[in-house]
Amino acid sequence: MATFGGEPEAATELLDVACGLENLPVSVWPPGARPAPFQYSPDHVTGPGADMDPSQITFPGCVCGQTPCVPGTCSCLLHDKNYDDSLCLRDIGLEAKYARPVFECNALCRCSPHCTNRVVQRGLQAHLQVFLTDRKGWGLRTLELIPKGRFVCEYAGEVLGLSEAQRRIHSQTIDDSNYIIAVREHVCKGQVMETFVDPTHIGNLGRFLNHACEPNLLMVPIRVDSMVPRLALFAARDIVPGEELSYDYSGRFLNLADTEDQEGLDHGKRRKPCYCGARACTAFLPYDSSLYGPLEEADIS
Repeated sequence: MATFGGEPEAATELLDVACGLENLPVSVWPPGARPAPFQYSPDHVTGPGADMDPSQITFPGCVCGQTPCVPGTCSCLLHDKNYDDSLCLRDIGLEAKYARPVFECNALCRCSPHCTNRVVQRGLQAHLQVFLTDRKGWGLRTLELIPKGRFVCEYAGEVLGLSEAQRRIHSQTIDDSNYIIAVREHVCKGQVMETFVDPTHIGNLGRFLNHACEPNLLMVPIRVDSMVPRLALFAARDIVPGEELSYDYSGRFLNLADTEDQEGLDHGKRRKPCYCGARACTAFLPYDSSLYGPLEEADIS
């Protein structure tokens, strides 16, 4: 990890939000402007209350040493190929009924580092830029064309337990940015797996992504080495150079109107307005009501 924004660089140096930890530098616009300091990490880190280490290798590797990884022979591909020949995620966007499990080949696999089932783990492949928006604070945009289905970036930060995620949410004011995301996945026998990630203090460039009611990115949990999912963002459509990148904070690809809350209130507090500008804008940013409920007791065992 490295600290971004700790000491000012010389005027002639390129300001890189990623501190050299990504494949490509992530520039800042306008020149001279600086986001608030934070610890940059391209990957998840273990935070308070987490019951799993995101860096721990928990999956066995495939044995596809001399043959390509294909469904039927590769143990990482249980159903179908995850990516097409252009390394774009298959079945993305409105035609996808739900996000099916995606497992990439991992550190124990015998296949080549160039295996087509290794995409998210290769890291940033497009030139992106952090920039000041008109009304939403900092945002993230692309400097090049990104085709539909292409991996863009991850949303990485501290992996928290439920009680710590609730504690941090409860301590926020209306003026604070809420970076905490809750991802819920339905697994076998009706069980739900929850992952809470907070890039406020330790995180990557995904922390600069703004919400949109009609977003151009789709978040998909991807598993590589650990059961803790990597929160990967893929292009939901072709994205042109200079376009701001966004995803739906609610977890839905289409953010449907909340008919139960026309006043914009959550637990008596005024909800934050949405400035995405979409024709179907719901006027307020989504929020996870479960994190605003009674505080869970912290596990101190």
